[in-house]
Amino acid sequence: MKAIQSSLILVYTGDGKGKTSSAMGQLIRALGHGARCAVAQFIKKDPALLDSGEYRILKQLEVPWKQFGSGFSWEGDNNAKNAELAKKGWQQVKRWISSASYDLIVLDEFTYTLSLGYLDCEEVCHWLADHKNKEGFPHIVITGRNAPPQLISVADMVSELTEIKHHLTDAKRAAQPMIEF
Repeated sequence: MKAIQSSLILVYTGDGKGKTSSAMGQLIRALGHGARCAVAQFIKKDPALLDSGEYRILKQLEVPWKQFGSGFSWEGDNNAKNAELAKKGWQQVKRWISSASYDLIVLDEFTYTLSLGYLDCEEVCHWLADHKNKEGFPHIVITGRNAPPQLISVADMVSELTEIKHHLTDAKRAAQPMIEF
């Protein structure tokens, strides 16, 4: 793998579909360049239970994938569980970053941990900004709706995905493999 010229923090946010897909595409591109990659997924349930295609292929490629979510906050008692898991997940991500073992790390649905107050947004953004220029800091790809202004400020690239039309709501279709998971 060619040395990283300058570590970047990339954020995919907005109400549109494709934030996780964009991050996974970025990860696949990095793997194609020989990068060492990892995924920390927040909020969502265990991907093995969801049987997502991205989880399947990245496991086959031996990409480390850690889960720090119990489901969306409006489902049952997930709010408290997700808050606890977010703290554990952030500690794991900091260990990964500090180890300089990875070239790119995806933090899927991470914006929720900040916007819902599971983690202290100022503290997280300060830590990222403080460590970003240190040797071995990987590219960080963050996804999720409602990216807080502090995160947008520390990021190098922010793309907002906007929903214009969606087959699940417009045509009342069911979620299907290869498209939604």
